[in-house]
Amino acid sequence: MKVICTEKSQILATRLARAQKTTVVDVKYSRFPDGESYLVAGELDDETVIVSSVVDNDAFVQLLLLIDACEGSDLRLVIPYMGYARQDRKIRQGEPLSARAVAQAISRGVSECITVNIHEPDVLRFFGAPARNISLAKDIGTYISTLNLKNPLILAPDEGALAFAGQVASVGGWEFDHLEKTRLNGEQVSMTPKVLSVESHPVVIVDDIISTGGTIATSAGMLYSQGATDVYASCVHGVLTGGAYVRLMEAGIRDIICSDTIERGCSKVSAAGQISDALKTRKKR
Repeated sequence: MKVICTEKSQILATRLARAQKTTVVDVKYSRFPDGESYLVAGELDDETVIVSSVVDNDAFVQLLLLIDACEGSDLRLVIPYMGYARQDRKIRQGEPLSARAVAQAISRGVSECITVNIHEPDVLRFFGAPARNISLAKDIGTYISTLNLKNPLILAPDEGALAFAGQVASVGGWEFDHLEKTRLNGEQVSMTPKVLSVESHPVVIVDDIISTGGTIATSAGMLYSQGATDVYASCVHGVLTGGAYVRLMEAGIRDIICSDTIERGCSKVSAAGQISDALKTRKKR
């Protein structure tokens, strides 16, 4: 088995190859004068694992081309971050169901798809090949344990992320809760943990994705005013769009902890171990 990847998943692909005790296939990427993408893949094996986060439209096109270039090999596709996955339902007539369109396109020609903390697991039904989702919650919890925080509280930004927060918290036996928003008037809201008090505790806000960071930045100031000693932000997928990193740090976030599903400077947790374990088995139809 060999590993191959698109341009924006090189670090994770290399880590996965080392975990699997194999090599990464060399791929040469270029563009035609009109801007169209082009690639040439090196020597493949009978079984090939493609690692490709769909972080933007270029990565999406590269993945489609790479799947086609690997024709003839038994292809297993790892999608650490799947762009468009949050567009999983139609709001009004005439809209595309983008998650379905992307899932169907990238699963043609592959024998299995593996996603990492996909935002809505129901999206897995759109793939044209057997698909399963793995979680980095325990890995994030393990990293938090290395920070040596005294009695940290693990907070989800909303009730929807509470289960994920609980999985992270289970690593250290920490308490966990979710933030609850209370509207004070037409312009002001208050955000506090539903049950727990943050006074004299370090707090780690955890979620699957951090995009603009707006909610976490707002929450940080309120948590400090409620007595939190430090506030950290952690997620699997650090999208960090629109100046989110600066916004969070200026809001007093002590550190931002992300994984390498999207390769960032704050990618402190690797998905390679969980993916390597997942590759030891196959999901069948």
